[in-house]
Amino acid sequence: MPETLKTWQYSAVNGNLEDCLTLNNDAPMPSISSLRQDELLIKVISASLNPADYKVPATPLIGRLLISRPATPGMDFCGRVVGTHPSNIAFEEGQLVFGGYAMINQRGALSHYTVIPMANVAPLPEGVDPDHAAAVGTAATTAYQSLMPDTLQPGAKVFINGGSGGTGTWGIQFAKALGAEVVTTCSTANVELCKQLGADEVINYKTHDVVANLKARGTVFDLVIDNVGSTTELYDQSNYYLKAGGTFVLVGVGADLSLSGIFSNLSRQLRPAIMGCRGFYFVQQKNESEFFGRIGGWMAEGKARAVIDSTFSFEDVPKAYKKLREGRARGKIIVHVENRQ
Repeated sequence: MPETLKTWQYSAVNGNLEDCLTLNNDAPMPSISSLRQDELLIKVISASLNPADYKVPATPLIGRLLISRPATPGMDFCGRVVGTHPSNIAFEEGQLVFGGYAMINQRGALSHYTVIPMANVAPLPEGVDPDHAAAVGTAATTAYQSLMPDTLQPGAKVFINGGSGGTGTWGIQFAKALGAEVVTTCSTANVELCKQLGADEVINYKTHDVVANLKARGTVFDLVIDNVGSTTELYDQSNYYLKAGGTFVLVGVGADLSLSGIFSNLSRQLRPAIMGCRGFYFVQQKNESEFFGRIGGWMAEGKARAVIDSTFSFEDVPKAYKKLREGRARGKIIVHVENRQ
């Protein structure tokens, strides 16, 4: 085991995260003896990026409270177990796993080695590519939770706003796996992609007024999922297209991750139906082994696949984040942490 490792790090974030990243070639290697009973030492193979990777650190109050510095970005990965606590019987050294951190913290996936709790990973199913497994992580578990899988009934009608991004591409497939009918939105360039993923109908937001289109249908949707969150209009007008007793789920928070925005979302969640409001749920990230296990099973069965926009080398992490920030990725952006040559 090497004594040092390579890892991308940031301290103060002034401007864009990608401009504040430095590659530390001599970071200390975590020792196996320092692992807690519930922790694994992972040699990272591939990692995937999320908008929260750069939004949270750049938030003045929340970012400083949540993340000790210097910190390594990246939540989601696929890798190989190279160290466990002596009492661990759930995972073996050499075993391939995939997963993601429960929340953004000082540790991250954009590092040659990382430490993560066992509760946040699952064994990699046979036949699933490490890049595709790395693309699961936060986007897929968020998509899974947004579908309210414990209560969603087969035949339910689901509207997914933003079907071609990292969360939306998973959401379409999971909704179909759960037996739902899916209507989604995307731009002209991604209409065919959304159809290929299983969407029953695609609304091109470049050529149609999405809210007007939904209102013209009447109250037909059982569940509405907003992966974009750029305005409140979709929720404000939901009484016209969401069934009484239906639920509006917010995933995306737009460009703003301020305290006022968070409190605004929480206030909507607390408004009672007696006020004429449809049910509102703000997805709180949970990267749990149970979710990874079910998603991995769907992937192994061919019911879901990762949509990968592009891959970057470990040395090009800043370029990868720049592309993510541009907001036009079709699916997930992957970083090859382990050298593939």
